[in-house]
Amino acid sequence: MSFELNGRSIIVTGAGRGIGAAIAADLAARGARVAVADLDRESAEAVTARIVAQGHEAKAFAVDVASRKNVRGLIGEVVAAYGRLDVMFNNAGISKTINFLDTTEEDFERIMRVNGLGVMIGIQEAARQMISQGQGGKIVNTASIAGKQGYPLFAAYCASKFAVVALTQAAGRALAEHKITVNCFAPGVVRTELWKQLDTEFMELGLTKEAGQAINEFSASILIGRAALPADIVGTTSFLASKASDYITGQTIMIDGGMVLT
Repeated sequence: MSFELNGRSIIVTGAGRGIGAAIAADLAARGARVAVADLDRESAEAVTARIVAQGHEAKAFAVDVASRKNVRGLIGEVVAAYGRLDVMFNNAGISKTINFLDTTEEDFERIMRVNGLGVMIGIQEAARQMISQGQGGKIVNTASIAGKQGYPLFAAYCASKFAVVALTQAAGRALAEHKITVNCFAPGVVRTELWKQLDTEFMELGLTKEAGQAINEFSASILIGRAALPADIVGTTSFLASKASDYITGQTIMIDGGMVLT
């Protein structure tokens, strides 16, 4: 099925690498005008350059999703450039491998500030813009299997992704009257730069002995039989951005190859 996005104005945060970059490229290929937003402007510009080189429309923006002023400014710039905001992807997120008993307040607050607070701010500011436009809209948040099950090496990350699921449900209820749908998708193990970071952290903690061992062990329970690639994610994200998903809100869509059955 083709999910048409011609002319839609869409923001993707955390789009400078990994899943976010793949989402942005796929949306643009389907006709959307995409704002590639990331804390690292150079990464956002590199992704944007690749999209534009393919003949699609995209612009790069720098944003700190945990700063309301930053997010509000981003939305203002995008509306100035594209005339409106139709879809907001709150995708930016961070993680760190930490033994449960070693997780500090600083660890928890840092991860929750980006992954939890950042999503709340993104939902709120996007919703305010969409309400002012008066024609509804779509908000899509990036959750995780870690938003459905707790893992001891990722306690703070799991807490933040449980928060994403809760915020999605709360916002879905709050914004339905404005014809704004709010959903999230939950990837499992995806071969991106983030897993390269986690793989290194596993070895530094003495949990694994060689590169690739962590992701291979985490992938062992995937029913499909392999870890995901970003390309496995983008069909669902484009569906959630399109009119085909108009009757879905407050939901978490699992894209994990069968790791967590809900």
